[in-house]
Amino acid sequence: MERYNFKEIEEKWQKIWENEKTFSTKVNQNKKKFYCLEMFPYPSGKIHMGHVRNYTIGDVLARYKDLQGYNVLHPMGWDSFGMPAENAARQNNLDPKTWTESNISKMKAQLKKLGLSIDWDREISTCSEDYYKHQQMFFLELLEKKLVYRKENYVNWDPVDQTVLANEQVIDGKGWRSGAVVERKKLNQWFLDISKFSQDLLDGLETLDSWPNKVKTMQKNWIGKSFGCEISFKIEGNLPIKDVKVFTTRPDTLFGFSFLALSVDHEISKHFEKDQDFLKFKDECSKTGTTEEAIAVGEKIGFKTNLMAVNPLNQNEKMPVYFANFVLMDYGFGAVFGCPAHDQRDFDFAKKYKLKIKTVVKPKDENDDFNVSNEAYAGPGILINSDFLNGLKVPNDSINETIKILEEKKLGKKKTNYRLKDWGVSRQRYWGCPIPIIYDENSNAHPVPKSMLPVKLPENIDLNVKGNPLDNQKDWKEITIDGKKYTRETDTLDTFVCSSWYYLRFCSPHNENYGFDKTETDYWMPVDQYIGGVEHAILHLLYSRFFMRAISYNNKNFDISEPFNGLFTQGMVCHETYKDPDNNWVSPEEIITIEGKKYLAKDKSKAIKIGPSESMSKSKKNTIDPENIISNYGADAARLFILSDSPPEKDVQWSEEGIASSFKFIQKLWNLNSKILDEIKKNNESDFDDEITKYTNKFLKKITDNLESFSYNKIIANLHEMHTFFSKQLNKNYKKDTLVENYKKILIASMPVTPHLSNECLKLLNINKISWPSFDETMLIENFVNIVIQINGKKRGIVQTKPEIEEENLLKLIKSDQKIFKYLDNKPIKKKIYIKNKLLNIII
Repeated sequence: MERYNFKEIEEKWQKIWENEKTFSTKVNQNKKKFYCLEMFPYPSGKIHMGHVRNYTIGDVLARYKDLQGYNVLHPMGWDSFGMPAENAARQNNLDPKTWTESNISKMKAQLKKLGLSIDWDREISTCSEDYYKHQQMFFLELLEKKLVYRKENYVNWDPVDQTVLANEQVIDGKGWRSGAVVERKKLNQWFLDISKFSQDLLDGLETLDSWPNKVKTMQKNWIGKSFGCEISFKIEGNLPIKDVKVFTTRPDTLFGFSFLALSVDHEISKHFEKDQDFLKFKDECSKTGTTEEAIAVGEKIGFKTNLMAVNPLNQNEKMPVYFANFVLMDYGFGAVFGCPAHDQRDFDFAKKYKLKIKTVVKPKDENDDFNVSNEAYAGPGILINSDFLNGLKVPNDSINETIKILEEKKLGKKKTNYRLKDWGVSRQRYWGCPIPIIYDENSNAHPVPKSMLPVKLPENIDLNVKGNPLDNQKDWKEITIDGKKYTRETDTLDTFVCSSWYYLRFCSPHNENYGFDKTETDYWMPVDQYIGGVEHAILHLLYSRFFMRAISYNNKNFDISEPFNGLFTQGMVCHETYKDPDNNWVSPEEIITIEGKKYLAKDKSKAIKIGPSESMSKSKKNTIDPENIISNYGADAARLFILSDSPPEKDVQWSEEGIASSFKFIQKLWNLNSKILDEIKKNNESDFDDEITKYTNKFLKKITDNLESFSYNKIIANLHEMHTFFSKQLNKNYKKDTLVENYKKILIASMPVTPHLSNECLKLLNINKISWPSFDETMLIENFVNIVIQINGKKRGIVQTKPEIEEENLLKLIKSDQKIFKYLDNKPIKKKIYIKNKLLNIII
């Protein structure tokens, strides 16, 4: 048999698709549209197996929808601003723009080798002036709508990258890119008013039926809607401030109150600015990050004041007031009341400072003398030691009743609170979108005139400076407009702003007047299917949903609130991890296998320790170069493997055996094609039977169902079944027309997964007109079904019968089958479990 020359064939079809354009993507109101989009990559210079999986999944869907007759938009772009480019340029003495554009060129060439159906005419890059000009315009529009503002606030400061991080970019108290321990620092920052849309963002999740529940749950938790009570605590001490407001979700535990904790930025702190001990404490607080996560794991420290707070429900009970590092001004009112017995954070704080711990909630089955001693009890139960609240069920009855009493006494009021905080978008770096703001000589902020957009970055600057390189660019920083002197804003925008609207730009990437064209967005938006990693459930997806609402806000010409109708989150690509005897990570390329055991290739005396399979990462050196895989096995084999091992939403385990097996199967399909072509040439006069037509219809039904449900791994199993079936059927001498018609449908249905091979085989069949084949429902009906018969759960035989047979008639057939009937042994039947057309389990 002729060997499948994948290099020659794949290169041929990639050139054809590039010249002819795979899809037509002009607005066509008479044609159904399908907008398929994968999260665009950061141009690091090399694609990785995660890219291969992500873009293959999207490409399968895009090709399928195109074959179905949809007008498909399947674009690609580059998330090209950010610290990695700046750091790499600094280390290699390069310009970030040059470094980024070089990487884009390399990655684009690599992606093209996968045979992706990308409309490269719509390619965008966020570091292009053609892109960020419109982003600056959006910023100024949001400023006019009062959805952008500037304030001094504590931020998460990455001391390595020397930049601000959003809460979502702090993981385990460390910067998401640098890994440095994040500090708390006070800076003037620009914010987007995302919290204004908290309820709307929550409500919108209920309309996203085609989103994974886990992602919607993550967003709900991040928005964090909570019901509670706003309570006023009287403050006693030598201060003009007599009341402090507190928001709490547990007002029912007020009788367990033992301290009041304030943020170091609370208005009361102004009265301690001359206290050196307080100032030292405030400095110590800066070592704790601003995220709830950092606060939860960090040491709880406090500064005791000479003030006392009065319990609103017991005027005779007065407790000390502390400043505490775990209280932030941007939650509630920057003050919390401590109930140590029923909150572990408060418990730890009270133990440290020897404060009172009073139990006011007991588990339902405990006696009234139940007492918290070793750890806080935060579960449900009954109120005790709470005067007129005693006996109320916790939490529902107790919370509602307490709020009612506080409102009657005018000591508090019911309130809804949200965990979602406004989005700080200022970043202290060069390689980002300049913020289009200038400051006059009195430090007042003004928008850059729109006629002067884009505000471009200065080129060829010295990056080897501490802090923000733009601060040192005097010629760029200082500007005169209409004879007045101004200073530019030197902060640049968070790169997540760039990715919050790029899906709109893909609709009309060449529009010079505005970021998008309404006619285009009316047709293409929202994105029908968005594909990307679940790690972006908060960082990117929530911001994108906000950005659409922000653009729509007070906008008569634009009214789209949700950017993505469907969302699919693919799993990671995993690989074994390896270490040498010195515990250093070792890459697969550094290993040699001798008699089934792995050794270091450069020193075969050193055996390799095999670790668990983990998601591929450069730090653990367990990555595989996709370009080598494509060069050695071909794009179709890579696509086949990346889809075959597990469902797309689950992690896939990479193995050399797996990719080699996929390559062998491609060869088998090519050999099958040669055999079918030989059979066609025989030009037989009549068909032996109609089994091949029946099978093709069943195959099409399975493939269509599996494509619709993202069961791509099952499609690979369907292809294996098809190969086995056709290999057995070819000796039955089918007519030429029968073979051509059925095999054509098989090849078209295979095109989304193996586009190069399928197109080549169709070309050899002289098939030029291609569309998704329909299947005949009547051909799916089985004349006979095989029903498994179990006795007490053990398989005892198979009965072949007509479909939909009733249980009573099936029993008659069993009794006439001596091989099965003997297992019943004339014993009475206790129970029968019948699954029609599949199984009957008889319990005796």
